[in-house]
Amino acid sequence: IVATLFSATLSAGDVSSYEYGAFQSSENVKAALKKNGLEVVGEYDAMQNPAYHVIAYTSTALTKDAAKEHRGFAGVQKVLISKKDNQLIFTNPEYFLHAFLQDDYNEADAAQLNKTLSSAFGALAPSKDGLDDDDIAGYHFMMGMPYYEDMIEVATGDNLGAKLEKNGAKNIVFKLKVGSATLYGVAMPTKNGESSYIPAIKGEKHSAFLPYMVLIEGKSAKIMHPKYYLAISYPKLSMGEFMTISGTPGDIEDFITSLLK
Repeated sequence: IVATLFSATLSAGDVSSYEYGAFQSSENVKAALKKNGLEVVGEYDAMQNPAYHVIAYTSTALTKDAAKEHRGFAGVQKVLISKKDNQLIFTNPEYFLHAFLQDDYNEADAAQLNKTLSSAFGALAPSKDGLDDDDIAGYHFMMGMPYYEDMIEVATGDNLGAKLEKNGAKNIVFKLKVGSATLYGVAMPTKNGESSYIPAIKGEKHSAFLPYMVLIEGKSAKIMHPKYYLAISYPKLSMGEFMTISGTPGDIEDFITSLLK
């Protein structure tokens, strides 16, 4: 009994990383987003698999909150249309926005976005994985692993956006202006890309965090450290599972870097 109560206490403040809704077609999802004041900025088949279609969307509140330096990754949220699971899987704004906005997190805006999603798609059920609300902003996988602020600068110089758009033209899923910065969503259809590392950890159902994002601020192009972004996107990932994709962080960094040369 004591163990049960202790467990309940620990999980009482948890925020789920994803939310589940009833299955709809991609066209209906886009129509519902637009009808409720949200803007679709891009879509693609995650892992190059039509059974897992991701739609990225934004709003005035999202772009406003993401306009500060180092906060641009919060400019979009995503929904996965999973034919395999016969569900819609949403990135939970109250989880991912807290992670990416850190001390600038606007709880009211995140809650309002969740209300909008519920209005558009009906009641959403929380996923079983998540983090305590107090732990989200300071999350890291374990001691010695990166935090949100430990971003990787993958390129510096002029005309970085033009380079990315030229070299990665077939890979760019979305482009979004956030304040003075620009946020890109970039697919990784390589041998060691999404179609390799996501199935390796059996993470297809929660691949709504894709595509990987690149933030260009001034003369600097940054990505969230893969050891952070993958861990925050899969908070139940075990050390053993993480080790099965130990080469993935380097593969992601190398791929994004190659598109900015």
